[in-house]
Amino acid sequence: MNETGIGLLGLGTVGEGVAAGLARNGHLIAERTGIRLVLRAIADVDLARARGFPVDRAILTSDAEAVIRDPRCAIIVETIGGTLAARRLILLALDLGKPVVTANKALLAEHGAELFDRARKNNTGLFFEASVGGGIPIIRSLQGGLVANEFESITGILNGTCNYILTQMEDAGTPFKTVLAEAQRAGFAEADPSLDIDGHDTAHKACILASLAFGRAIQPAQIQTQGIREIDPVDIACAGDLGYRIKMLAVIRRYREQAEVSVHPALVPSDHVLASVGGVFNAILVHGDLSGQTLYYGRGAGRDPTASSVIGDIADAAGRLLNKGPWNTTGFVSGEGRVRLRDPDASRNRYYLRLSLRDAPGNLARVALIFGEHAISLATVVQHETGRGEKVPVVLLTHETPGRSVTAAMKEIDALSCIGAPTVCFRIEDFNRNKAIAVRKTARSSPGPTLKTQ
Repeated sequence: MNETGIGLLGLGTVGEGVAAGLARNGHLIAERTGIRLVLRAIADVDLARARGFPVDRAILTSDAEAVIRDPRCAIIVETIGGTLAARRLILLALDLGKPVVTANKALLAEHGAELFDRARKNNTGLFFEASVGGGIPIIRSLQGGLVANEFESITGILNGTCNYILTQMEDAGTPFKTVLAEAQRAGFAEADPSLDIDGHDTAHKACILASLAFGRAIQPAQIQTQGIREIDPVDIACAGDLGYRIKMLAVIRRYREQAEVSVHPALVPSDHVLASVGGVFNAILVHGDLSGQTLYYGRGAGRDPTASSVIGDIADAAGRLLNKGPWNTTGFVSGEGRVRLRDPDASRNRYYLRLSLRDAPGNLARVALIFGEHAISLATVVQHETGRGEKVPVVLLTHETPGRSVTAAMKEIDALSCIGAPTVCFRIEDFNRNKAIAVRKTARSSPGPTLKTQ
């Protein structure tokens, strides 16, 4: 039986999962592929730390470059995270002609074009299935099964921490900070959760998906990103009363020769499949011009799901080594002249707004006047009864309107003396409307219910 040696960089959560997965199911992989995958060397900064599974101390080292240069290591697996050291080590491996497997979403989002270019120049491969969606095979689907499609839209719940927090807030009616603390104690949120709850982790993954979909490298700085810190239990409750659930989404959408990429909390119709995705699970809805809609669902993070994708890439790379290619070096191919990025604020969407408004005669009329001056039509207004003079939440849903108009109106409204706190604003994603205009112009979705002004 053929045998392929592997060099593993990093023995943290994912690295341990890869090593343990190979030890546990290596015989299955060998039976299915005809290739025995063997860990030849492992680099880690802490050689003394106790492991959750047996590790051959003889193959442990703190010298990552030595692992890369080791002739017994035909494939290099990077699970150290970060961007500085990881970029340097991956470039070294590629320059030596060795295929690299990585789960490093931040590195690919920021330096993916450079890494794929280096892989092409050295006639080797860069594999990255685990960078988006953990154990969900979304990268392989976009590059393989759906390769014949123009992608009209990709909409995903891509961060388990955010989805867990929003699910708990909905189920228990608990404030954001309380649920975040509980998530940290349960291990579902980091000690510093900002990468997740401020949307940056989702933005990294959105960059990768959008770059694959549109054939051009897209940077995190080009993505409009909004986190979930502003969400209050009153928003969860009001959304539910209006037939929605709030989800943290990555939205990638094509408008003929333009593409929009954004990350934000959004109101999703309660009967839509993405609204039913709870806890730490992820889901990605892909709309291709030939395939129509396809859904990918599963655990989006964690040791074993991520390791599953990494090991799948290792097996793929080993098969290509054995057969002398071809390598998957297309990556984020150059298509700069074909699809241009557009400002999400230029798109027309529906919006949910929550105002803190003093309950007194004429105040709601002053707010409505500002909306009218910006040509914003209101579909729904909800205000619960309270004592006169108190500041109360007033929830408004708009009809379709440009995002920049909503931003300008909010600025004027928040300057009013009758407003007690900055206005909270989230987009509404109505999936029953065909928003994306791709190669085919025929509508593929039926009209949905109309919300009436209250």
